[in-house]
Amino acid sequence: MYSKKNRPELQLTDMKRRNFLISTLIGTGSLSGIQNLYAKTEASATLSSKKTLVRIGICTDLHQDLIKDGEKRLHSFITEMNQSKPDFIIQMGDFCVPKEKNKNLMEIWNQFTGPKYHVIGNHDTDGGFTHDQVVDFWSAKGKYYSFDHNGYHFVVLNGNERPDGDTSKGYPRSMNPAQTKWMKQDLEGTNLPTIVFCHQGIDNDQDGLKEGALTRLIFERINKKAGFNKIQFVFSGHHHEDDHNVYNGINYVQINSISYQFTHPVTGYDFAHTKEPLWAFLTIYTNVTAEIKGRKSEYLGQQAAQNDPDYNGYPNVPYISDRVIKV
Repeated sequence: MYSKKNRPELQLTDMKRRNFLISTLIGTGSLSGIQNLYAKTEASATLSSKKTLVRIGICTDLHQDLIKDGEKRLHSFITEMNQSKPDFIIQMGDFCVPKEKNKNLMEIWNQFTGPKYHVIGNHDTDGGFTHDQVVDFWSAKGKYYSFDHNGYHFVVLNGNERPDGDTSKGYPRSMNPAQTKWMKQDLEGTNLPTIVFCHQGIDNDQDGLKEGALTRLIFERINKKAGFNKIQFVFSGHHHEDDHNVYNGINYVQINSISYQFTHPVTGYDFAHTKEPLWAFLTIYTNVTAEIKGRKSEYLGQQAAQNDPDYNGYPNVPYISDRVIKV
């Protein structure tokens, strides 16, 4: 069996081709082109030379009870997951309320042949349902919980608790002291690299977890005490946005909605549905390089990018970005 590794003349050809491209780019003054060429070459070589540790299918914010084609979108996701066979799948909240009419949606979800996990979102209790009712209807592991898989530790948080005595209007977006205590004990009790899931953004002050700054500080202290970057990723949905922030070595990634994005006109907000459903694969490699591969689509008629000029949030985009992240 022949390979470039065993055939120097092919390696030389690749080298000549790359040098020719670089010479051409230099001749046109395209420094950014040179940088992009090297970055893509390095990323490709890094990923192709390593083995997969864990691969996860992720979707979020289906909003079955607010849209007309939720079952169709979920069916597309599950079909792809059964074909691609990730180690497990997870939906990160705003999935469906525990009503009889949503049993068919759960049947579609349960068609995935591997392990599957749930995160509770703020809309999953619409109509006065409790977190316990949601957990029972979904057959979820709990309101918040953790599990291990392929040498990684995974923590699922519930950012929908209301503090005692809080009579404010609107959806609760807190973690009460009991959950925070459990989280600290759970994270300190593992020696495995860890990925956290929470519906609300822990890095997003615009309607994110109220205790976001405190929670980030807890994560950073745990990493410092462990002596290594134990908590590597924090994934969230809720905001229907596509972004990646790094705070003190921890990656905070917001996954875009499988169904629609919010527009922000001068008053209120509106929906902009994507033509195809969005989801992502997260793959962790043996050199702790992570790759996120997201789906791309376009808007179904609406002009989602037309926000109020004074809106300071992340831009609306009909896709989930591909990313290669060293952790």
